[in-house]
Amino acid sequence: MAGRGRGTEEGGETIAGVSERLMFAHAEPAEEAPLSLPELHPTAELPPPGGRALQPASPTAVGGRIRKQFGRASLPALRRSVAVAASTELDRGVGFLLVPVFLAAGVIYYFSLSTEPDLYRPLAAVALMAVCAAVSRSWQKAHLVFMASLFCALGFLAAKVETWRMATPMLGSEIQTRLTGRLVTAEAMANGRVRLTIDLISTEHPTLRYAPDRVRLSARRIPPGMTAGSMLTGYAKLLPPTGPVRPDSYDFSFDSYFSGIGGSGFFLGDPKLLAPPSTATTGAPFGARIASAVENAREGIADHIRSSIGGSEGEIAAALIVGVRAGIPEAINESMRRTGIYHIISISGLHMALVAGTIMFLLRGAFALFPDFSSRQPVKKYAAAIALASIAAYLVISGIVVAAERSFIMLAVMLVAVLFDRAALTMRNLAISAIAVILVSPHEVVGPSFQMSFAATAALVGAYAGFADYRAGKTTAPPVKRSFLAFLSRKLAVGMGGAAVTSLIAGSATLLFAIWHFQRVSPLSLLANLAVMPIVSLIVMPFAVLSALAMPFGFDGPFLYVMGKGLTAMIAISAWISERSPLDAVGLISIQSVLLATIALIIATMATTWLRLAAVPFALAALLAIPHVRTPDVLISEDAHLVAMPIGGGELAVNRERSNEFTTDNWKRALKAEGIVPPETFAKDALDIADPVDLPPGSPFYCTGDLCIGRHPSGAIVALAENRDSARPACGFADLIVINDATAYNPCWDQRVLVVTKRQLARDGSAAVFFDPQSATARAAIQYAVEQPYRPWHEQRKYAREARGLPPYEKPERAKPSQPDQ
Repeated sequence: MAGRGRGTEEGGETIAGVSERLMFAHAEPAEEAPLSLPELHPTAELPPPGGRALQPASPTAVGGRIRKQFGRASLPALRRSVAVAASTELDRGVGFLLVPVFLAAGVIYYFSLSTEPDLYRPLAAVALMAVCAAVSRSWQKAHLVFMASLFCALGFLAAKVETWRMATPMLGSEIQTRLTGRLVTAEAMANGRVRLTIDLISTEHPTLRYAPDRVRLSARRIPPGMTAGSMLTGYAKLLPPTGPVRPDSYDFSFDSYFSGIGGSGFFLGDPKLLAPPSTATTGAPFGARIASAVENAREGIADHIRSSIGGSEGEIAAALIVGVRAGIPEAINESMRRTGIYHIISISGLHMALVAGTIMFLLRGAFALFPDFSSRQPVKKYAAAIALASIAAYLVISGIVVAAERSFIMLAVMLVAVLFDRAALTMRNLAISAIAVILVSPHEVVGPSFQMSFAATAALVGAYAGFADYRAGKTTAPPVKRSFLAFLSRKLAVGMGGAAVTSLIAGSATLLFAIWHFQRVSPLSLLANLAVMPIVSLIVMPFAVLSALAMPFGFDGPFLYVMGKGLTAMIAISAWISERSPLDAVGLISIQSVLLATIALIIATMATTWLRLAAVPFALAALLAIPHVRTPDVLISEDAHLVAMPIGGGELAVNRERSNEFTTDNWKRALKAEGIVPPETFAKDALDIADPVDLPPGSPFYCTGDLCIGRHPSGAIVALAENRDSARPACGFADLIVINDATAYNPCWDQRVLVVTKRQLARDGSAAVFFDPQSATARAAIQYAVEQPYRPWHEQRKYAREARGLPPYEKPERAKPSQPDQ
């Protein structure tokens, strides 16, 4: 089937559009139709001879027509129609577009396994599927099935190879030691501390037998002259990577494993500089020296931007130009998250496209000043080549993240197509970039950055392609002559409408992914993007590019000043809209709804025939499956220090006055709570309750001594004890007992009481507890965040002191010098 082309109709008065997606169709020679005269139709229906009136059709004839119409919609006809549409889709190249889909499916299957598979299994599966695909080339349907299976197996193998290749040594238990290492990065944070990433060289007092290769520590301050590549030393407290703060939430140990970070913590004092980069990197590998040079250049540019602009605007400008985001105040981050414009801070397709577009616009304008040269040389290719080099440098200097990788690959394919006079088909570019990211970093597939960036891009490209297909069959009248004011107004309206549609499409495509990962929505994101994106597109990013070009010559001050004013307006608009946002946390949704929405998105964006209607039932099923998830009644942290339960009225009761802010914020969004209710503390044996059963349902925690008691709205009583002895009295009335002691074991004889100890949580991670509202005697159900046997990123859990049932490590006190007698 040939694609529709560009041409004129009706004597050149109208012009038909072009559909890029149809250019992949294989042209088939049409059969030559026999020559025939046109059939003549009367302009008016003549009465029958004899002047008799027309008789109405008989019921039998009408029924025959209806049966004939239903006969056309029979199952065999539907099958033939599906076969024709599927053949058309394959001719238009949908097979290649599905390659990253099957690769991602294999990656997701690998990471969803409960046990770690051997390497020979995916190797054998790839070899077998490759042989079957080669043998079945004569049978199209079987060949397609084997090819899909082959790509799934390749995705599975890529994920397994990446896991095997990383093999990150992870710290098993917290410990204090003196470390010596080489500084990789140093990021100034908004709270005044400095976050350091360090490659360990040695440890002492004590010497760690299984030390991690790289750690991330915070310090109050660092000495002057300490930059990337410097040798440093200091006494620090090292902590093992933490797991999810609740089941089915983000796994920090997974991220640490694939980032090469084997531990975290903080310096007990200020680190000391042993050797500057010029001396410390003498024997370092070539790659480490290059990375240190790039990091120092990034920090130097970031410091220059901060000093030139100042304040929060300077931190955001540094994030946009060199990707350093640690210094942005949390209040600004939160307002941008609530308004749905946080994607502006993350360097992605918007920034890459604006950089490339600004470079090409400036170069084409400069070449236009030399008409003789421009008329003889392919200046468009020169501009594309320089823009390609510019975005490559931008990718390196801004930090290589998945969204930036995807955007760079897409734009690189488009710019290379310009160099070779080829058509740049955007959906193919998206598929190529997805394949590259999946094969290089398979673990990114299960992360929010990959899912949301590709979902938004696929939706936008698919929507544009569908609109192009629609316009390809339409005829448009020549433009009407308008006044300059009318012309400007129309262009402004079209631009605002396009921005609104773009924001609506991208927001709809990423909505369920945002809810699944972050349990929040931004109901005013459309308004915020309409207000902010013109500032970012016309002021912030163009002047950021101009400042980067002028920075080597020292003329970047005016450009940074204008950029800072644009950021000031962006911050003000974001804060104003954030204060008026009516909704934020929306609670949990089922994973089935996310999977069904993904299938619907794939079908809707990749199909070009009527088969795209198949996305509708999947989308409806995704919407219906959203509430099919059970909200936990109690959440327990993996260190057994923090327990929370919703008590009604949008309030979340916790057992500690001072709780981990990150954990409680995550729990609040998951449980749709708006406020935190701290515990009420009484002196030991002074709790004024005769019987804990007298506590009203939905009461907060009441703490006395080593025991806290609260009552869930369902009537279940939750008890928190510091040791086994203080937990024993709660066996007579509690439904759930949490013991903050790794050496304790179950003190209750009653099997209906659920007892959770610190040792269990150290082994299996944070927990979610579910009470049975239909039965007051049934034991509560519990779900842990980590399943055994452990995957490689959880292996370190078995070596923790708490997981082995040991008490916390206590450093022996030094003997105090004796005082002389007086």
